[in-house]
Amino acid sequence: MSLRYAVLGLLARRPSTGYELTQTFDRSLRSSWHARHSQIYPELAKLEAADLVEVVGHGPRGSKTYAITPAGRAELRQWLVEAEPDRSQRSESGLRLFLTPLLDPADRQATYERDLAHVEEELATLEAVRADVRAAPEPEMFTPQVELGIRINTVLRDWLHEQLQASADGAGHD
Repeated sequence: MSLRYAVLGLLARRPSTGYELTQTFDRSLRSSWHARHSQIYPELAKLEAADLVEVVGHGPRGSKTYAITPAGRAELRQWLVEAEPDRSQRSESGLRLFLTPLLDPADRQATYERDLAHVEEELATLEAVRADVRAAPEPEMFTPQVELGIRINTVLRDWLHEQLQASADGAGHD
């Protein structure tokens, strides 16, 4: 259900094609929500059928540019302001990290190292996005959200370093 509102929110920012929305998901929303082409295009069709978005332009190869309608803005506002968010989270990575004490020291260290490599790669990507946003000719309204992704990943990176250090310090104690 949140995909609906993510798309509406991005279209409230500016009219976009499905391809542009996918690019924005890959860059700006990557730390909060992931969506593929195969999810975005059907969602755009549903939103158009519900009169929450409309086609405002046609481009090469049959591409369509979508914009949010007043009804779409009203629904987005209602969801952001009035609807209570689902605060439950499902994170396979989080669950795996929670269960790492069950592993022998070598497997636990390998798990932490794998996750640390991923987090460092994600941080590098987000920092590149931040640099692109700062260099853009027009200000980007979602800049603070990129910063949030950087902060979350920085905390996770630091925690993983602590776990690796603790694992190294206590490797002979398990």
